[in-house]
This record gives sequence, structure tokens and C-alpha cells, in this order.
Amino acid sequence: MRAHIDISEVETRTKIRAKYLRALENEEWDLLPGPVYVKSFLRTYGDFLGLDSRLLVDDFKRRYERPSDHELRPIAQLGRERERMARGPLLPPWAVIGLVLVAIVAALYVLGTSNSSNGPTTGTQATAPRHHRHRARGRATTPAAVPSKPTTVRLELVPTGRVYVCLVNGTGKVLIPGKIFTSGDTIPTESAPKLLLTLGNNAVTMKVNGSPVTVAPSATSIGYMLQPSGPSPLPVAKQPRCA
Repeated sequence: MRAHIDISEVETRTKIRAKYLRALENEEWDLLPGPVYVKSFLRTYGDFLGLDSRLLVDDFKRRYERPSDHELRPIAQLGRERERMARGPLLPPWAVIGLVLVAIVAALYVLGTSNSSNGPTTGTQATAPRHHRHRARGRATTPAAVPSKPTTVRLELVPTGRVYVCLVNGTGKVLIPGKIFTSGDTIPTESAPKLLLTLGNNAVTMKVNGSPVTVAPSATSIGYMLQPSGPSPLPVAKQPRCA
């Protein structure tokens, strides 16, 4: 305002939509896609105005971001390990010895049963006519059925925190229109021959055709191209933008 710069000019110069610029100025973080976008927008807007963008981002982190779950997990694991050591072994030594003896007896029983079942064949089987043996040897083995490869990809997402989700299919049709989900929300399951996905952060669990996929954290938005052959990372420039 002191520089007499109109918000539309800032939008044109920074490529940040005007509603996001107003949300940054008013600290209305809920109106922004996610923490990754907030920090990116702060850097761009700060550099445009000649401000210290690093100081702006550090202040945002200090005031609004909390330590992630993976930073707290080692402390919890250490506490559980100390509790386990304080309780001592789960089984007393005499119980372990008893279990070993039972396992040895069971193994000997199975071995004896296997030897008796593989004994000599009866006289009728040993004297089978020769042409019957030739016929059995020449009988063709039916090959096992080969499962058909999937032609579509099925995506399941479950939010573990606040996350921005944009999903389109291979023809560009928007399936999830750049919406922010939080833990406890239900994200629709979608299927198509090809899917393009953008996530604001990694606060989500993902399954592709029933198989879990690890979503690694990133300083920018996270993108995937999902096909029946499997998922592959998508560069930021090729990630779909639903907003």
C-alpha cells in the first residue's frame, strides 16, 4: 500500500492468485492449499516487495508449524523400549525350555510320519502293465491359468492430517477438485486407466490397486502419475492444478 501497488499487479507479476495474496496478508492460512504452498507464496511475495523472505518463512514455521510425527516417534519408541526392559522377559526360562522340547518332539513325529507314507508301493502298483505307464508318462500337463493384467488403476487415500488433494484422469477430467481434507474426512476412491495426482504434503496414506505406496515428504507439492503398471513421481511442472 505504501508503494501504491495494486493487488492485480502483484497477481500478474508473482503468478499468485489475488485471493491467496489477500489470505497471506490477513494470515488466513485456512484459505491456502497447504503449508508447502504457504511457504512458497511467502518467499515469492516477500522477494517481490523487497522483504526478507527467509525471515517471513522462519516466522511462519515458528508460529504455526508443529514438529511432525516422524520427529516424535523415536522418543515414544525409546519410552516403550525402557518399559519393556523394566518388565523383564515375557516368558520365564523354564517355559522357553519346555517350548523347545515340544517343538523337537513334534518335528520327530512329522519326520516319522513322512517316512512311513513314502514306503514301498503295493504289488499291484509295481506290476502295472507297461503300456499304462507309457500312457501316464506321455500325458500332457495343463498349464496354469495366467492372471490377466489390470487395465485400470484404483486410488485410495486416507488423510492423516490437513492435506490438499487434486486428482484428474488421463483425459484431464477433474475427479477431486483441489480440496483440503483433514484427519477423519473421507476421500472418494477413484478408478481410471490413468490418474494424475497432486498432494500439498504427505499427511496421507495411499494405496494403488490395493498395494500401499509410501508418500515421501517434499519441500514442494507432491505429484504422481498412476497407471496399471504402477505409480511414478510427477515433476512439479506436470502436476495437475485444480484451483
